[in-house]
Amino acid sequence: MIVFPNCKINLGLIITGKRSDGYHDIASIFYPVPLHDALEIIHSTTLPQPPLPVFTHSGIDIDGAETDNLCIKTWHLLKKDFPRLPSVQVHLHKAVPIGAGLGGGSADAAFTLTALNSKYMLNLSDEQLLSYALQLGSDCPFFILNKPCLATGRGELLQPVDLSLSGYRLVLVNPGIHINTKWAFSQLQIAAAGKNVPAPDDLLKKTISVPVSQWKDILKNDFENPVMEKYPEIGVIKDTLYGEGALFASMSGSGSTVYGIFDQCAPTVSDFPQHYFLASMLL
Repeated sequence: MIVFPNCKINLGLIITGKRSDGYHDIASIFYPVPLHDALEIIHSTTLPQPPLPVFTHSGIDIDGAETDNLCIKTWHLLKKDFPRLPSVQVHLHKAVPIGAGLGGGSADAAFTLTALNSKYMLNLSDEQLLSYALQLGSDCPFFILNKPCLATGRGELLQPVDLSLSGYRLVLVNPGIHINTKWAFSQLQIAAAGKNVPAPDDLLKKTISVPVSQWKDILKNDFENPVMEKYPEIGVIKDTLYGEGALFASMSGSGSTVYGIFDQCAPTVSDFPQHYFLASMLL
């Protein structure tokens, strides 16, 4: 079985405070993007006993032990409740930049979950899939629904919204800078704790109801100021996208990917260093 996990961008990201469990409450619009990894799951009867999954990968290099990969953690999570789940070989071709604010790893986990459910007829309901996905990461449940959603709580409380960017061109630019998410949140702890944000979910819903060309002055990502202060190169990317005619440009998540939304007829943006990751697509 082969599936193609897509990524997402954040349309606005408001940090409303720190929770007692150590996580932060957020409000954001998650929007699926047609940039994909490729994930293949093959049934195997030749693996050693006890049966364990085997993970291989290609494309963008993946750091860390293979046993720590979210695809393999997904198999182990299901194995606890479905002891007869057989050994599998998992191959991931990575095309979505890693640690880039695009949710690529979360998507890989969620697609592994739904693929195993389908391949081995586990008959998990959408609610059960969402519950398993949340155990893998705060962004993972979104990729079970995989449609535009207002995300609140840790990002796991999802409310579908009526939003289509069909016909626009999306440009993604990643400079290869790794942003430590824990550090990014730490820059907001003091401000977020004392900040009074009136109904951020209502603010985001209202914002996306107006034309994209009006988002520039009202749709904000709270991570941008501290991240761009430490890494000015990311701010330059945003300014460049606006200079090329973007209707709206923003950093996604805690960075370092910056995206620009253009009219369909806009020229392909290419004025970036060769080592940057650059993708342009019609939505």
